[in-house]
Amino acid sequence: MSEFSVSLAKLAEEANLTIAYTPCELDKIQVTATEVYRPGILLAGYYENFDSKRIQIIGLTEMSYLDELSTSLRNTHLEKLFSFQPPAIVLTRGMQPLSEMMQFAKQYGVPILMSTEMTSALMGQLITTLNTELAPRITRHGVLVEVYGEGILILGDSGVGKSETAIELVKRGHRLIADDAVELRRVSYRKILGTAPANIRHFIELRGIGIINVARVFGIGSVRSSVEVEMVVQLEPWDRTKNYDRTGLETEYYDILGVKVPSMLIPVMPGRNLAVILETAAINNRQKKMGYNAAKELLNDPFRSSAEVASMVGYEDASYFARAFKKRTGVTPTQYRKQAAKAAKDQQEAAL
Repeated sequence: MSEFSVSLAKLAEEANLTIAYTPCELDKIQVTATEVYRPGILLAGYYENFDSKRIQIIGLTEMSYLDELSTSLRNTHLEKLFSFQPPAIVLTRGMQPLSEMMQFAKQYGVPILMSTEMTSALMGQLITTLNTELAPRITRHGVLVEVYGEGILILGDSGVGKSETAIELVKRGHRLIADDAVELRRVSYRKILGTAPANIRHFIELRGIGIINVARVFGIGSVRSSVEVEMVVQLEPWDRTKNYDRTGLETEYYDILGVKVPSMLIPVMPGRNLAVILETAAINNRQKKMGYNAAKELLNDPFRSSAEVASMVGYEDASYFARAFKKRTGVTPTQYRKQAAKAAKDQQEAAL
């Protein structure tokens, strides 16, 4: 059960539902369950464990079954359904409600809505909308941008340059989703959707300039309402005592509502073009998801030793590089080279 709610009016608008009957304005009726239900088993006479918080969907199968029942039995089951007072009953495929449905809807104050969609398609659409609207959520201080199709959540202390980086990215053709306050929703067990609170959507604050409307200044193509968060970038002032990642072999993760999102720490110092760095990070993140690894590619060159590859990707200690490579890939550089050589040999033999 969700601790949030969404109005029936919003669901009706999203799913293009029409009203057959409603006891009051739809925006006064709140839905709190993320699931919808087809009440076939209830209409057959089994009433146990019925969740009255769910929207009830009646499709062609349910209507055909009701048509075959005697009038008294049909009335008995329909009255039982409406007596549970679900938030709404929706008829699909453009079907009209039975006269008994209208009678019990008025008696128990249950809205009846109609849709021209197929039953499964409508259920999928409603479930998607409910999962988004009722998803667990938190708000984080940061900036959310879309760069080359990747949703990047930029975090860092106030004044580190998050908004300035975002506006430079917008100038380079990317899109802003949220500035200052980012609302993060877990819409599935592995997906985080980021958006902006409605009252600050499309606005960004730049110190020395003030608040600007990005959609008005740069055009509507420079913003979007939401995006999946696929990477977290944490900005911090450059600390010369720290050893920052130079290879990308060791992937770090940032936990958002139980979902682990790839994360990287980027040091900030005068002269660093953060917009270009984030563009590169976005492309690199996409390559990693596709299985590309720069260190692996270098190791495929048989004329380069492991020590040379370690030096090229930023490791002075070849042993530490080997440990980092194994942690990231599951094999040592030597083992990887043997596997790659065997795979290449097998491929050549298969081609003969």
